[in-house]
This record gives sequence, C-alpha cells and structure tokens, in this order.
Amino acid sequence: MTERLNHYIGGVAVGPSSGEFFTSTNPATLTSLYEAARGNAEDVDRAVAAARAAFESSSWSRLSPTKRGRLLRNLGDLIGENAEELARLESVDNGKLIREMRGQMAALPEYYYYYGGLADKVQGAQIPTASYDVLNYTQREPLGVVGAITPWNSPLTLTTSKIAPALAAGNTVVIKPSEHTSRTVLRLAELATEAGFPDGVVNVVTGFGAEAGAALVSHPDLAKISFTGSTQTGSRIASEAASRFIGCTLELGGKSPNIIFEDADVANAAMGVIAGIYAAAGQTCIAGSRVFAHKTVYDELLDLVTARARTIRIGDPLADSTELGPLAFADQLAKVESYVDIGVAEGASVHAGGKRPDLDLPGYFYAPTVLTDVDNSMRVVREEIFGPVAAIMPFETEDELVGLANDTEYGLAAGVWTQNLARAHRVARRLDAGTIWVNTYRAMSPMSPRQGFKNSGVGIEHGLESMNEYTRLKSIWINTDEGAAPDPFMMRN
Repeated sequence: MTERLNHYIGGVAVGPSSGEFFTSTNPATLTSLYEAARGNAEDVDRAVAAARAAFESSSWSRLSPTKRGRLLRNLGDLIGENAEELARLESVDNGKLIREMRGQMAALPEYYYYYGGLADKVQGAQIPTASYDVLNYTQREPLGVVGAITPWNSPLTLTTSKIAPALAAGNTVVIKPSEHTSRTVLRLAELATEAGFPDGVVNVVTGFGAEAGAALVSHPDLAKISFTGSTQTGSRIASEAASRFIGCTLELGGKSPNIIFEDADVANAAMGVIAGIYAAAGQTCIAGSRVFAHKTVYDELLDLVTARARTIRIGDPLADSTELGPLAFADQLAKVESYVDIGVAEGASVHAGGKRPDLDLPGYFYAPTVLTDVDNSMRVVREEIFGPVAAIMPFETEDELVGLANDTEYGLAAGVWTQNLARAHRVARRLDAGTIWVNTYRAMSPMSPRQGFKNSGVGIEHGLESMNEYTRLKSIWINTDEGAAPDPFMMRN
C-alpha cells in the first residue's frame, strides 16, 4: 500500500480537511512514491492559527535568543545524523543525483549552526538626540507568522534559507513545499520537534500552489511571505503582499551569463560551463544558461563543452556513477523539449543533445544540449528554460560583452573566467547580477548574502543581512525629564 503523508501542524501529523491526497512520482522510474495531503484554505488556516498561537506563547516568545540558537543547532545536528536518509528521500523525489544530495545534506547543518549563532546577535542601537533629557534607542523584533513557499529543485536547502533566519529572529513558520517534493520538508518539521522546538513553531501544509499556496499568501494573519520560484508567480505574490502591506522576500528566475575571456584557462572554464548548466540537469535558478566565449577561444571552448556533454553519464540518480538524472516531472520535460524546438525554429543549431536519450529507464530524461548559431534576440536566450540546455555565443570586446550579458530581464548570477585581475574586478562591477563568480561557478555559503537584481527577486537570503528580512525595527523614545511639560505645540528632538 502506498504511504500516505499528512500535514504537520502544531507538532503532530494532521489529515487533510477535504480527505483528499495526491500522488508523488519518482521521476527516474515513474513509480509512485507516496500520497500527500491535498491542502486547502481550511488546512492553511489551521496551520497559521497554530503558528500564531506558538508565536504568542511564552514557551517561544519568552525563550531567550541564546536558547533559540541552541534549538537551531540541535536541528542542525539531527539533519547531520539523518543526512543519508534525507539525501535518498530527496533524490527519489526530484531526481537529483544522490551524490549531490549527500553534499547538500552534509552542508545543511552549517546553515542552522550559522543562524543559531546569529540568534542572540540581533540588537538595536542608542541614537543621539538634541536633548540631554531624551533617550532614543532602537530594537529589532520578530514579525510574527512567516509563510515559506519552496520549490522542488532543492527542497531542504531552499526551505532552510528561509526558515533558519526566520526562526533565529523569533518568528514561527508555515511552509508550503512544492507538490512535487513534499517528503523531506515534512521530515524536517518532524526533526524540528525532535530538536525541541515548541509545537506550532514549524508547520507544513502540502498541496498545490493554486489551493494551499494561494491561501497561505492571502491569509490575514501572515506577517511575511518568502517565496522561491518563477518570476510570474513571484509577481502575483508581491502584488498580494503589497495590497496588505506585509513584507516579501522573492528569489525568482534567472538567465545567467557565463563569460569566458580570451586569457581564461579554457579547460577550467569549460568545466565551469558544464557545472553551471548540466549540474542538477539545469534545474537551478542560477544556471549559467547563456555562455559567452571570446571569439579567439570560442571554437576551443565549444569543442570541450560539446565533447564533455556527449559523454555525461545519464541514468539512475541513486547510482554513484551517474552524472545527470531526470528532470523532475513530465511538464518540465515537455517544457525543455518545446524550447529546443523553438530554438531550432528560430535558427539555432543543435550541436549536442536536443533529444531524449536512449535509456533502459522510463523517466523524464533529456540529453545535455548545446545550442549554437544563437543570439540575444531568441527566446532560448531570453527566457528561462530550467533544463540542461546551454546557448553558446561569441563576442569580441569587453564593452560588447557587458552589453550582451546585461541585455536580459534577469539579474541573479554571472560567471567570469579570466586571468586578468583588473578585468575580473571591472567586469564584476559592471554586470547587473546579485552574485558574481570569478573562475568558479555555483559556490554558495550561508554566510554570503544573495540577492536577485531586476526580475530575479526582492530581498536578501543568507548572510547577516538576511536577519533584517525577518525582523521589524522599532524606535523607542524615553523622556527622562520629570519637570513641567514643554510647549505642546513644538515638536521635540
């Protein structure tokens, strides 16, 4: 019998109010994994109520920041102890390589240790005033109930990017994971209870975006929404948040340039291109999907990337030898196929891949693809594909390159490959992207802030700055003069 997973609300598993469930499928084998509760507005209301009650309870609101930090470190320890289980659950749920998921799970405790250390470092300041008798100081306070809507490509890592700072700041959370990857987020909530978090501090409602997600975003008791996903959905969430004057943090789409100058180590740059677009089957918002190579190294880079793309081992993501797993679900495969067809219709040449590979497995696999004869006017260059498709283009001058790289609605990340230190700093400064990697790609740390420019997002994740996303600033004025009140028609300062 297929396992059934309920919501996690108030520290316990809770069945869907409708009694309905939906099926999650292994994208490599197309077999059913489990059935998850199909959440609706009633389920969301129950979860938000539990989170609100926990936020107001003394067991959480009066818990010292240092003890909050200890709970986060406890959770990090438990994730480390259960890393292999979590890696395998996530791999079969979204098709990512088991070795990549093991790496993510090994790194994940560090996020909770980092934010656990920040929990008691949130502080205000004394503000100078013109009057000796007036004391003015600030303090940062938690917001309340934070809603987190997370995607399917890295469920635990991207959920952690939201809830770790939110919890460190003293908020409570309601998480709506992707309907394609519910299992590990539910397991995370169970581990939070095991770590000692009071009931209701961490809640999970599973289901679809149009049902559970929309109900969470519009809930009147929500103090903030944090979302990772498409730019189109992010725009709707931002509008809803603005209509109710609540905060939102949005990490959205990308069409990141990966740039190879003539003085680069081309072999290393080729590996950086492979990492940027074929790791995770291209299903990452920071994918280096637009590759710009100087005309003097274009042919060499194209040959190296194409040769490696053609030899990438595609197959079972649970096998240690596999280098490329399936796309996460059928619609994503269809989307990738349609974009390659669009590119060919626009004049692009398929230099490698461009089709489903011939495998014994029945899953949603697509071969690593290289497109040439492309330019910035084509949809395959302008629109996010979210698959293993690289468009490789030549350029001649630095100024031309900067213009091409910045000619996009997105601004999430960029890669620069050069041995020229002055050029590295100069180009990094000129690129419209929140993260710039030089002679590397896909490097990440909980300590390094990440922000999307333009249509790639709003707000900051990771780093010290992210704590401000989950707190509000209060300014407090104390009059210490016990004498007669001053002129009531004059503003004090």
